[in-house]
Amino acid sequence: MIRRLMALATALLATGVAAAQPDVGDVAPEWSLAGSDGQTHSLADLRGRHVVVAFFPKAFTGG
Repeated sequence: MIRRLMALATALLATGVAAAQPDVGDVAPEWSLAGSDGQTHSLADLRGRHVVVAFFPKAFTGG
């Protein structure tokens, strides 16, 4: 899990997405994340719908 988060953070920093501060009303940048169901979910698949990303960094882990 930590490796995935570090890879995501590295990718976001490399593309400059994480460095940009969005303003209210801005379109969200594209992203994809691995879900707990083992599938990859991307924002493009959910375009036009409300999206909530729940993040639990230590859930179900020994750390």
